[in-house]
Amino acid sequence: MDDKSNSYKGSWTSGGLWGTHLGYATGYVVNSMARPSSLDRRHLEQKNGQWRVTIAVPRDLQSKLGTRLKRPLRTDSLAVANRLKWSVVAELRAEIAAARGGTVKDPTVREALEIARHFMKADDVDRAILDDMIVSRAEEIAGPPASVVDEETGEPLLIHDSAKEARATTYVALARGQATPIVTHHDAYLAQLHVKPRTVGDDVRAIRYLEAWCGKDGVPPTIQAITRKVAVRFADDIGSVAGSLSPVTLNKYLRRLSRYWQWMAHREHVEADVWRGVTLAAPPAAHDEEERAFTEEEMKKLLYGQPSQEMHDLMRIAALTGARLDAIVCLRVGDCEDGVFVFKPQKKERSSRAVPIHPALVEIVERRSKGRKAEDDLFPEWPAPRSSTTLRERSFKASNAFTAYRREVKVDARAPGKRRALTNFHSFRRWFITMAERADQPEHIIAAVVGHKRTGMTLGRYSAGPLMEQARRCVEAVRLPPAPR
Repeated sequence: MDDKSNSYKGSWTSGGLWGTHLGYATGYVVNSMARPSSLDRRHLEQKNGQWRVTIAVPRDLQSKLGTRLKRPLRTDSLAVANRLKWSVVAELRAEIAAARGGTVKDPTVREALEIARHFMKADDVDRAILDDMIVSRAEEIAGPPASVVDEETGEPLLIHDSAKEARATTYVALARGQATPIVTHHDAYLAQLHVKPRTVGDDVRAIRYLEAWCGKDGVPPTIQAITRKVAVRFADDIGSVAGSLSPVTLNKYLRRLSRYWQWMAHREHVEADVWRGVTLAAPPAAHDEEERAFTEEEMKKLLYGQPSQEMHDLMRIAALTGARLDAIVCLRVGDCEDGVFVFKPQKKERSSRAVPIHPALVEIVERRSKGRKAEDDLFPEWPAPRSSTTLRERSFKASNAFTAYRREVKVDARAPGKRRALTNFHSFRRWFITMAERADQPEHIIAAVVGHKRTGMTLGRYSAGPLMEQARRCVEAVRLPPAPR
């Protein structure tokens, strides 16, 4: 737990660290005697006369973990079992969360959050029982006080270790549902996303930057502490934890935080998206500092240098389709039949996109398809990542290989003082669009070919119909520059 969380610190009393009993301190009125622990069997079952913890496994994880997780408590006393069970339940919940790819790491935080799950749903009697246990557990976390002498009065004082006290007070706030770590719902949020691994990486980094800033600025790393004012403060100071990135990149992280808060608001974990409209003003880029299409001279250097065979084929498909790198690298042999490429959806596209195969690419497709099955990769040189949890796209290594080749042939124009080159693999896409426009192809047909946003237009899989014929004319109107003499 963050040692700076003592903004939740309560008052010290002779009865305990955190004020009086919940029934008096927070307005809950307990009208009946507290339910004895001999009646509480939540998460418990008996085996051979001794108690053990048991929790159900979500259906989608049962093939990996089984239908239930169980752990013995090695006691025949139900009262003792109720005292021991919460940390064990938290550990088992963490095991389930880890099977999905992430969890809160601090075991004390996990324990407090597990108690909070029940605390928020409990009636007054059960809340009183749980609160007694919360206060008792917090006193354990704080440990016994040390005796010191007051310099002014000479009287002995009992003082707790400040770090342990901070952990204890945070434990109380978490267990009572008064504080929720920022990351609590993030795994569930990521699990329902349908975005590229790169975007998932942005989500993870955004949370990491926010937590790092909270630690630096003394803000509790909890959802409740992130108010609108705090969000604006973070935006103004995000560079202190993210580094000297451009406002465009920093705004990307702010947008990912906003999407997380929107998701939580929809599920009533928060009242509203405090990040809405929180952005950094990006200075306008000069014309000669904007990323651009390749020039004809640069195209000749790239196409007629000495690339590897796979780079030779990759660049030509990009130049004569306007497709994005990842869509090309992910092509299968069966996606290159009937005279069209079928590219997987990219960005905000809802379905696959068919693009006519340029005559200059027929030899490449035939060579790469020969002897292979429909489900085989067209570019096996760049296979999919082995790890199922990686945030990298399949095209990651292909992108690195192209960057190295581009620099090798001296295509590396940069604006003064800028780290990023003005051209990259996406410049083939820009070049295709530019050449199609110069060939007087209709704008809406170019948009259909490259997958730009449009309404009421889709290209079918097969080369039939006037729209596909227009698309074929558009593609074939683009010609590669001639080889240098």
